[in-house]
Amino acid sequence: MLRISPRQRPRLTEIIHNLHERITEARMNGWLGEVQGLQVSLEAAKRKLASLDRSIGVPRGFRTVHPLGWTSGKVK
Repeated sequence: MLRISPRQRPRLTEIIHNLHERITEARMNGWLGEVQGLQVSLEAAKRKLASLDRSIGVPRGFRTVHPLGWTSGKVK
């Protein structure tokens, strides 16, 4: 499995944000097959982000991605 550079973390969160937006758009337009495919991509991107965070030692409470793509501090 290829590893992604920690410097690419902001890009990965941007991709996750974009996928959320595309899923919303697909739902609004009734594109159910597209929604399903985008959800698969979203889950893969989230797993990749979690893997990256583990590899760089980000504490578990800090591994959150806001739907708008930015990361938050501790989970409340």
